[in-house]
Order: sequence, then structure tokens, then C-alpha cells
Amino acid sequence: MGGLGRLAGVWLGALIVSFSGVAARAQTLPQSQPDILWIVTDDQRPDSVAAFNRAMTGRAESRLGPVESPNLDRLARQGVLFVNAFNQAPTCGPSRTSMLTGRYPFRNGKYGWENTHQTADFVRPAFSQAVRRAGYGTAVIGKRHYSIVPKDKSEPIYDLELDFARDMQRNGIGDFTSEGSYGLADSVLLRRAGTETVFYPDGRTKTYQISWADRELSAAEEATKAAVEKEFDILRARTQIHTSLILGGVNPMPAGRTIDGRILEEFQNYLANANRDYKSTWGATLQGADRTKPLFVNLGFHFPHTPVLPPKSFRDRFKSKYYRLPEFDTDELSALPPQLVETYNEAKSDRLTDSEKLQAVRDYYAFTAYGDTLIGKAVDSFVEYSKSNGREYMVVITIGDHGWQLGEQGIMGKFGPWDQSIHGAAIVISSNKTAFPAGKVFREFVEYVDFAPTIMAAAGVDVGKPEFAYLDGFDLARALVDPKLKRDYILGEMNLVNGHRAYMRTKDFAFSMRTRDFRTEGRSPNLNRDVTWALDVAPKKADLALYDLRVDPGERRNLATTLDYDDLAQWFREKLGNIVLGDGRVEADWGRENAYNLSNFAGGADDKRIAIPPALLPNSPRVTRPGPNR
Repeated sequence: MGGLGRLAGVWLGALIVSFSGVAARAQTLPQSQPDILWIVTDDQRPDSVAAFNRAMTGRAESRLGPVESPNLDRLARQGVLFVNAFNQAPTCGPSRTSMLTGRYPFRNGKYGWENTHQTADFVRPAFSQAVRRAGYGTAVIGKRHYSIVPKDKSEPIYDLELDFARDMQRNGIGDFTSEGSYGLADSVLLRRAGTETVFYPDGRTKTYQISWADRELSAAEEATKAAVEKEFDILRARTQIHTSLILGGVNPMPAGRTIDGRILEEFQNYLANANRDYKSTWGATLQGADRTKPLFVNLGFHFPHTPVLPPKSFRDRFKSKYYRLPEFDTDELSALPPQLVETYNEAKSDRLTDSEKLQAVRDYYAFTAYGDTLIGKAVDSFVEYSKSNGREYMVVITIGDHGWQLGEQGIMGKFGPWDQSIHGAAIVISSNKTAFPAGKVFREFVEYVDFAPTIMAAAGVDVGKPEFAYLDGFDLARALVDPKLKRDYILGEMNLVNGHRAYMRTKDFAFSMRTRDFRTEGRSPNLNRDVTWALDVAPKKADLALYDLRVDPGERRNLATTLDYDDLAQWFREKLGNIVLGDGRVEADWGRENAYNLSNFAGGADDKRIAIPPALLPNSPRVTRPGPNR
């Protein structure tokens, strides 16, 4: 399973796979189908969890300093902690879509923030749809950001979709929101007119201008903005585009009433009002959970995504804590290819003072500490709901849809192929301790595409059947006990900010490269045009980056153009390029119903194995003189 040895015929099979087989099996599935809760946080680094740090370094604090995560630590003790989980795209949209579809971005055709749909015949169901057909009631509450339009309204992505932005913030439930300020054109961030709105505890709101696309703020507008910044101790990024991005400050709402607190409240109300209608926090009539069905809920928290504004009670606990700022020297940029220099320029932190950087770090970890309390309450409420229904339960916690740099590589942001952007963690807790034993730490590579088959299998769907061969991941319950499901590398790709870039990570090396020579979203008739460009072009134009993690775990020295590593970099280029460009790559024109192109010139290249020729491995890893520019 998991897409290994995929043949072209599997990819070219007819229309969207039928659910009829799943529907038929739903009638005979065991009554022990567990209630399933899938929690996803946003921009959360795994080192904000003490249990993760203890497993990786033997110490509770992160490499930067102290963290607080008593609830996630407790939950890790109750289940399995996956410490080497990696996302398939270091930004929200493509990462969440990859998780929901169980497919790599280069196979589901979503590389950025495109609005996708299910009318194209290469598309396969979201795993929430398969779970729904297996007899589950389904809901997503909080952050969604997957942008998939179902083919048929009778087959929704979820039965209930309650979005924190569309349904809550726009109806007056929030803390601090931003509209506009920057937008996307052909995957490039562009400055535009924007506003911010502050929600006060007494019900007042204040909306003010923070930017214009073609001019500076007036003196009065600047004064209003400055007054709010002083009131809430706002720290903003200082890059060419992200002048409005909030890296630190205090939340205008107290703990429990922030947007994440209200997401939790909506989730708890949905459970508490099972089998009856109820009023949401903004007055809409909603239907509670259906107790006659097993339940699957995707709970999407927004923390610690920008604006990074922890509530005062948590911020005060962290304001005097000591943190070590990550080491970075601008000399490191001289070895980076232009594409990664552009990533640096998008999110660089060198215009911040050390005290401002320290504020950003403190506020980030204070925010995750606050989020930890919300996760604990959410899980406890869900387990209580399941037990009250006499059902088994499973909880999957994805710690960050992707990560966040706090100064590593000189940036405060994401979008890069480096560890802090792509490395996450997961916790799986189950009332079935045989499947997920308590207190276990799993150290093998896990990918975010694994969550789909894991949850589907728990729901009773037979993911080993041929109709689910499109899934790129593994059922984690099986991966825990089956060594044949071990993978030697992780994969990812996206097309945002600096263009298409793919990455591969092994135990010893981290490699990334430019995959396409353009930034535009897919458009007919140029889909998969010159698809082998990254393999055929001169290596310098492919913007290669290679880090030897054996001696440089912080990824500070790109060795792709040094003499000792040049041949190894070319080997990785062939390995990664054949997989993401030639093993089932799809590029789609999402503005049309069924316009896409499939590239399968290297079918089966994704074999999950790394067998580097020994002659390419330097005997004594070291940084050497630059190699020739080819």
C-alpha cells in the first residue's frame, strides 16, 4: 500500500473512485467503530512540547529555552508520540490538503493556495468523505484552509463545516483580525490595502487601516495604528512585504475568550448538544453531534499562527524567561541558491533588535502554552462524550500543520525546506491500547500523508484494497509493528513565495531543489510543460541545497556546490527529481472542470529507499572549497 510501485494504469483509472464499495461495507462493520478526533494546530513547532524535547534531547526545555505543555505531555504518556513527523508543504493550504487527501502535493495537484475541486478525473476522495461513507457523522470546527469543492453536494467534505474566519470572525467572534495587507499573484506575495480589527472584552471593536497598495498611510492613520500597537505591545516584522505581520504582543481578549478559546467553546457545544439543535456563539442555528453514528471531528486551532498574541495571563508567565537566540550569520547566505535567498528576504529578522527577537520567542512559547490548555480540555471533552455513548475512541494530534522559524536561517516565518519549517510531531491516543500502546515513542520517519490511512483504517475502511492504492501514506497502527513500512526519506513540495521547490530528508542529509522554471499556477495548455527541466538544466539553475546533518544539524552550510559533495548533490537531484517530476506528477488547471496532465516517466521511483553509492559519501564530512559553477 502507500503508493509503492505505482503503475501508470492506477493513475489513469476512470472517474473519481466510487464510494459504493465503502458504503456496502459500512453495513457490516463492527459496532466498535471508535469516535475519532483529529486536532491540528497551526505553525506550531514540536519543540514547544516538553515530551518531544525529552524524547529528542533528554531535557524538557527546547534548544532555545523553557516551554510549558502539561496537557500534551499527559496525552503523550497515554498514547504514542511520533517525534519524526514531517509535513509535505511548509505552509497551511497545501499541507492541509495533502493531509486531507492522503496524497503528496505533486500527486493531488495543489502546490499553493489554489481553490481545487473534485470534478477532475484524477481526483480521489478526501479521507473525511470515505469515513463518512463508512457510517460516520463528520464535522470540521475551527481552521479548515484546504479549499476543496466537492463534486456533488450530496458528498460534502464534512457534514458540518464551521470555519473560524468565515463563520466566527466575520460574525463578531474573535480577538484580533487582519484583512488584506498582502495578497498572492502567480504565487508571489504582493502588498495591498489592508485593515486590522481589535475585539475588546466589552464588545467594542476598532477597525483601522494598516496599509495601502499604492501609497503610505496618512498621518492620522499612522497615529491610530501606532496607538493600537502601543496598547497591545505589538511587534511587527520588518521585511519588504510583511510589514504588517505581527510576531508578538498581548491578546486583547483574556484566556478562554480568544479566537482559539471560542473554537474550543464551539466544539464543546457541538458535543454537549448532541441530537438537538442549538445556537452558536454568534446566534446561528446548528445541529449537534448525532449520537446514533460514530463521530469524526477535525478540530483546527489557529494558535500559534500570526498574530502571535498570547493572553496576558500566559504572557506574564513568560516575560522574564531566558531564551537563547538561534545563531545566524549573513555569511551563510553566500552559499545559498537564489531561490532560498528569496525565502530569507521574505521573512528575515535582521532588522529586529535582540530584545525584539527575544519578545517574539517568548510570546511564541507563551502562545503555545496557552494552546496546550485548550487541547487538554478538547481531548477530555471528547473522551467523555465517547464514553457517555459507550464507544471506543481515538485521538490524533498533529502538532503543527507545519513549523515556524524563530531565527534559524535568519528568518521568523516559514516557507522554507529547513527542519524548523517542515518537522512536526504527532500523538495518537486510543482506547485500544493494542493498536496504540501508552507511553511509546516512535522514532522512524512519519509523513503527514499518514494521517488519512490511519484514520480511515480506524474507522473500518480497508485501506489495503486496490481502490485506495492512491494513498501515499501508511496506517500508523501498522507502521508501529511492520518493519516493511519503514521509509528512508520524507518528501515535500510547494509553489509559494519563491516558486516551486521540492525537498527530501534522510537521517543524514537534507536536500532541496527548484522543480519548475516558473511560478504561475497551473494553466492549460502548459501543464507539465518541460517537466524534466530541473533534471536537464545546469545544476546551478536548479538552485540545489544540500546539508550534511551528521556535522551540521542546524542546516547552516549549504554544501551542494563544494567539491566533496557536488556528486552527491547530483545524485539527490536525480533521486528527488524523478520522484516529484516523473512518478505520478499532476499539474491541473483548477479553473476548468477536467484539465490536467499526468507525468509518469519515472513510475515507481518513489520506492522509499535511499541507497547512496558509498563512493559519493565523503569519508570525513567537512566543509571544503567551492566547486565549479556548472
